[in-house]
Amino acid sequence: MKLDRYEVKAGKKLTSFQFISEGPKGQIPKMIQFTATNYKDLYNLAFGDLQIETGQINDIVISNNGDSEMVLATVVATVYAFTDIYSDAWVYATGSTQARTRLYRIGVSKYITEVEKDFLVYGQIHNEWEPFVKDVDYEAFVVKRKKRNFEL
Repeated sequence: MKLDRYEVKAGKKLTSFQFISEGPKGQIPKMIQFTATNYKDLYNLAFGDLQIETGQINDIVISNNGDSEMVLATVVATVYAFTDIYSDAWVYATGSTQARTRLYRIGVSKYITEVEKDFLVYGQIHNEWEPFVKDVDYEAFVVKRKKRNFEL
């Protein structure tokens, strides 16, 4: 995807990323973190405003900084960077609220043709996983980078 995105600062292991959202509400620090779960090769994607005092992510606050598409493109870019290093990783994501999960679904739906070139994409509905379909009200999402065939 060739969308405008923010420059990110990556942690040493490429499991955390920070960037600054810029808009009408000023500069808002954001953080993306990939955390291993109890399941082999499954990582949780956490995203939200970075609380400078604690270094933690606040995924409840609503920034409304007018740059949601650029923020989403930045998050997607970090999924690419993460899966470049952790090629067997499955990345799990869901919103902290139903409204946020809906926004993520809309974003995935908008770019699903491009996303599916590089990732397997599944949605969870009624505790079952299925290949992602536009306009289905999923509860969560999981993606895995497709194996790349290199040609010389």
